[in-house]
Amino acid sequence: MELILKQDVENLGFKDDVVTVKNGYGRNFLIPQGQAILATVSAKKVLAENLKQRAYKEKKIIDDANVVAEAIKGLELKIASKVGTGDKLFGSVNNINLAEALEKQGQVIDKKFITVQGGNVKRLGKYNATVRLHRTVSIDLEFEVVPQA
Repeated sequence: MELILKQDVENLGFKDDVVTVKNGYGRNFLIPQGQAILATVSAKKVLAENLKQRAYKEKKIIDDANVVAEAIKGLELKIASKVGTGDKLFGSVNNINLAEALEKQGQVIDKKFITVQGGNVKRLGKYNATVRLHRTVSIDLEFEVVPQA
């Protein structure tokens, strides 16, 4: 079944992509959730026209994403967390904590666009995360987990 995505879908595609999925996934999940529409001939023509009109706007969006990426690269993130014996944390540090730390630094990034490499962090130290600002713009972000004072 061919569908046109109306919004970004994790592990499937980005908004306005034409994707092929199994019939049940499209009919029972994507279409009822409002995440996709059927890729009929007329829908594909409308999509092509919209993409043509949006091409020049897209350049400005990418430039804005690059500006934000440069601002984030200059940040030094330290996330304070409660520590038990040794360097083991009480709980863990994840993408939600990173989004909050970035917001304190003045950069508002949605938590779903942040991926901590290796999953949740459970020990003190330096770690990496990937921040996706646009489908073509993503950066690696280094952060450090430090003990809470």
